[in-house]
Amino acid sequence: MPEVARRYEDRYYYSENTYRTCTAIPVKHYKQVTPVLKCRKPLPKKNNAKVQRNKIAARLITFSALLLLGIFVLPVGFRNISGSFFTKSPYPKLKTDYKKMVFPTVAYLNNNLFMNELSLNGAASPKKAAMTELIIGNEMTDLENSIKNIMPMYPSIHPSVFVWDYDTGNFADINGDEMFATASIIKIPVLLQLFRSIEAKQLSLYDRMTLTDYYRAEGSGSLQFKAENSSYTLDKLARLMITESDNSATNMLIARVGSMVDVNQGLRDWGLKKTQVNAWLPDLSGTNQSTARDLARMLYNIENPKFISEESSSKIIDYMSHVKNDRLLPAGLGEGASIIHKTGDIGSMLGDAGIVTAANGKKYIVVILANRPHNSPSGKEFIVKASEIIYNYMLML
Repeated sequence: MPEVARRYEDRYYYSENTYRTCTAIPVKHYKQVTPVLKCRKPLPKKNNAKVQRNKIAARLITFSALLLLGIFVLPVGFRNISGSFFTKSPYPKLKTDYKKMVFPTVAYLNNNLFMNELSLNGAASPKKAAMTELIIGNEMTDLENSIKNIMPMYPSIHPSVFVWDYDTGNFADINGDEMFATASIIKIPVLLQLFRSIEAKQLSLYDRMTLTDYYRAEGSGSLQFKAENSSYTLDKLARLMITESDNSATNMLIARVGSMVDVNQGLRDWGLKKTQVNAWLPDLSGTNQSTARDLARMLYNIENPKFISEESSSKIIDYMSHVKNDRLLPAGLGEGASIIHKTGDIGSMLGDAGIVTAANGKKYIVVILANRPHNSPSGKEFIVKASEIIYNYMLML
């Protein structure tokens, strides 16, 4: 082999076996192909002594941490926490309520009593509704058209109207399934849940509650001006909630039956899917909502013995027949008519829901809700006019 070729081969063999990372790349040079080697530097050898020292230092640190944990932390934890499970307490009369530690609000926020234990359950729909549905007959289109004819007179009002005749089941429906803010009309389901709780032996009308700033609310009702820590029976609070539309009394009763969760659970148990209590009173933003149909069904079941007892029904009717605000539905009724009802009034919505008995004995349910510009008097004018039209129509049947 020529000397030049032998030296080239020796260099290639040395590079290949020393680095083992060389790659021969052909490069054209003066019409000849010459292999060019590109090699990486060899990896540095590990310093085994340094690695060993690092492992020893890590083990020492771990051992020291465990030693400190065992000497200082674990004995304190055992003495103050775990030891109480294995050793007799020096204070045998002092008991720890572990349930109260885990569930600190259950004493005042609850809606269920099982085996003498209070708990808070979420709202869920039942398999069978407790409320009877309205038996729906024929649609009273003539009455609907009469109401629709006056709606152009109140262009700023968006109404929901539902009327139901006790004798025939015939009905009138204008936006009856549309969700509306309820304002104080939401006090009807609160009242119903109160009496359902009483009938379940969870409460009594003679139970008392203390007024505090926690419950005190602005808006309608006289309770907001009463002295701190004054005491009232549930009967008195329920009467104030309906007759004066007292917001403070309403908040107290919502808390007493187990909070808004309990009221909503009741609504689902009754079979009402659209009505929802989301806020304490006054609900000026209109987050408490329902429909005219849902409210009509609640009103019907006030006198349903399968839903509520005759004694409870009489009490509810007594409250609702003494509502002080008579400027809405009652203002459109004729002489000799009677009504049990509940009104609602916030800036954006005005409404009234009740059961009317006409002078000739004709009985019907009527719910009118009216969305309006803030505090517009057109809302009241529309409700009164619509109530008059409905009353006169029902007299002729």
